[in-house]
Amino acid sequence: MDEGALPPPTALGGSFGWLDWAVVAALFALTHWIGTRNSSKPATIREFFLGGRKLPWYAVAASIVATEISAVTLISLPATVFKDGGDLSYLQLGIIGLFLARWIVALVLIPRYFEREIYSPYDYMGATLGRGVRGMTTVLFSIGGVLGQAARVYLTAVVLEIVLAEPFAALEAASGVPGLWWSVGAIGAVSVVWTILGGMSTVIWTDAVLFAVFLVAIAASIVTAVAQVDGGASQVLSLADAAGKLRFFDLRTDPAIAYTLWAALVANTIVGVGVFGTDQLMAQRVFCCGSVREAQKAMLASYASMLVTCGVACVGLALYAYYEQHPLSGRALELYTEKSDRIFPLFIVGVLPSPLKGLIVAGAFAAAISSLDSILAALSQTSLSAFYLPWRARRADLDRPEEQRRALRVSKLLVLVFGVLLCALALACEVIARDPRFKNVLDLALAMPGYTQGALLAAFALAFVWRGRIDGSGYLWSAPLSVLMVFSVVWHAPWARSTSLVAACALLAAWIAVRVRADLRSAALSRSLLGAQTLAFAGGISLALWLSRLDAAPVAWPWFSPIGALTAFVFGWALARRPAS
Repeated sequence: MDEGALPPPTALGGSFGWLDWAVVAALFALTHWIGTRNSSKPATIREFFLGGRKLPWYAVAASIVATEISAVTLISLPATVFKDGGDLSYLQLGIIGLFLARWIVALVLIPRYFEREIYSPYDYMGATLGRGVRGMTTVLFSIGGVLGQAARVYLTAVVLEIVLAEPFAALEAASGVPGLWWSVGAIGAVSVVWTILGGMSTVIWTDAVLFAVFLVAIAASIVTAVAQVDGGASQVLSLADAAGKLRFFDLRTDPAIAYTLWAALVANTIVGVGVFGTDQLMAQRVFCCGSVREAQKAMLASYASMLVTCGVACVGLALYAYYEQHPLSGRALELYTEKSDRIFPLFIVGVLPSPLKGLIVAGAFAAAISSLDSILAALSQTSLSAFYLPWRARRADLDRPEEQRRALRVSKLLVLVFGVLLCALALACEVIARDPRFKNVLDLALAMPGYTQGALLAAFALAFVWRGRIDGSGYLWSAPLSVLMVFSVVWHAPWARSTSLVAACALLAAWIAVRVRADLRSAALSRSLLGAQTLAFAGGISLALWLSRLDAAPVAWPWFSPIGALTAFVFGWALARRPAS
């Protein structure tokens, strides 16, 4: 075996047999049948992206849960609990923060979105603050969505690479293409095909079925792991308690610690409002409901995801007890030492019998696909609305049937393009995951969207709070400043400091060349106000550069979005050119 190559499952104590393959095939065939049976072939972009606004709230809620959980939770959360010093404190973020966030989204954001028929939160922001804001928020969402989902696809691919090492090794020997590439490609291909076939209607119904598969997989994992522990569930709890793994609340006030009560109450509540209310990946689902009440029911019911997350955390407790009694050794120990996120895949391969092995793999595969097909639909829709349709509207009547068909073809092409891009970035995560600041892929996947999530939330806040009193001209500058601020907080290596400096100079130069020059010509603002805005903008840039000079990140990833939101909101208001007419 080549150095660094993964061993076949048989070398780890198990194999992926024909019965496992049969379970995977049967589950995906059933999912495809149910998804296509409950959705018709879309003829317009309204049907493709909104499901005709006739999907039931319970299907939408299940789809939100399936997308929220993802393979990152299924695979990386058990590893987070299992590792030395691991405990249940991660659950604070969701049980507390995401509970509050869902109520805010249901009571504040959803009624605003249903005032008119829109396809995304960015349509609302653009209608209130201007077309430029819609374009900016679309770009920000695309960046954050691609980064976040690429990490999720990568983690699932790592799981499949271990469990399906034998077939992937054969493919690698025949083609020279690494097994990880085949794994990523399989996830991407299924997701693209499902999204293209039926649009959001198919995505939501298949997600609902995949959610059921996910639940069964988690239950089977817990039961099997506990059954392998001498002493059963009581011994699992006893060992976990002795190791301090049952701790839930962390009352430390250090913002550099991710899983604390204060991060849950403040930071993750803000993160959750951004995720469920201004991130098209989640928000697109509630737009498929027929009314405000149905959308609110779907959003609040999706809190059931925390039951799933708690179940996955229990898998980590059971794994800890099992490996206390049956310690890792040999090649399995080497693989775990290389990447701690491999602990659950190693258990799947080495301990689980068939066909449970196939069921768990189907669950992980399903979780990845439910996230990926969702982001593909969201990226396609936002890009179409922000760029293609306005451009095409200048040349033809978009209500004509042939234009609707053309837009539908472009939508499907965008799904394919974004699918290829996401898979490429998923492979790049292999390098990013080696950075020591990301102790596990869970932190990596949750941190990635933080670069842009705050700026998206700030756009809604500006539209909601200052509705009709300011335009979006300030936000067009505060949004990139927000991204620079978060980047400067996170990265402090010499290359990052140089990158921050170059970006800061480019941003300030653009302000002078575009904004100052235009305002001096048009006399839209007094020279004193323009000078004050320039000084304020330069001050924000200077603060970002100062943060990049620190030796380490002063805050953990839950605070990235609040920092970005505060920056984009304050400077979006301060730099606004004039009241909206």
